[in-house]
Amino acid sequence: EQIALFQLARRRPALVRRKVREAIVARLGPDYPVDVHFAPRYDPWDQRFCLVPDNDLFDAIRDGHVTVETGRIERFDATGIVMESGAHVEADIIVTATGLSLRPMGGIALDVDGAAVDAARAMVYKGAMLSDVPNHVFVVGYTNASWTLKADLVSHFTARLLNFMRRRGYATAVAVRDPSVGERALLELDAGYVERARHLLPSQGERAPWRLFQNVLRDTPMFRLRPLKDGVLRFSRNGRESWR
Repeated sequence: EQIALFQLARRRPALVRRKVREAIVARLGPDYPVDVHFAPRYDPWDQRFCLVPDNDLFDAIRDGHVTVETGRIERFDATGIVMESGAHVEADIIVTATGLSLRPMGGIALDVDGAAVDAARAMVYKGAMLSDVPNHVFVVGYTNASWTLKADLVSHFTARLLNFMRRRGYATAVAVRDPSVGERALLELDAGYVERARHLLPSQGERAPWRLFQNVLRDTPMFRLRPLKDGVLRFSRNGRESWR
């Protein structure tokens, strides 16, 4: 269901936006200012979607236990938050949810044979390897589902790859980039933390195995079943001579 919602949102954003609004109005009533608090400037899944499976948030709002304040923050004061609108929000605890900074590879500096690797110039293979960087696996999880679903698939793929290399006596495996494959943004979201790091992130490709499909049903056979000798991964026994 979640995968279907994501795919529909990418293809028919206006329809999904309208249906989401209708569902919220049904929970909160026609007099609640839904368009003030639950109608962001962006379309569904242009940024990550917050799900309320049991409607507990909307029930709490409807019953008067929770209030929502939407707007820009002007400043903090001794007792809470002052909004640009002039409203004051009393607060005992403030949890900040902005200012996240993405660091590709966790800030680790990569090099191949002494030459520095610029991750922003690389393309990701299956969302698990950087192009032209041997023996390096990392995780780009799902942005439309649990991140760890993809992490589990990458872990299984890594174990398959290591066992395959051990059986065949290979020392290195490298995903060789195909210059004919066009580029797409790695994370196709317009959230501020993604936009701020866009110039640091590698790209994904226009087609498999360089494409991130954000679909666990599609990815599972690719990671768990498809041959490792796919014409993209090159293996070497001595670190220099490559074999497809």
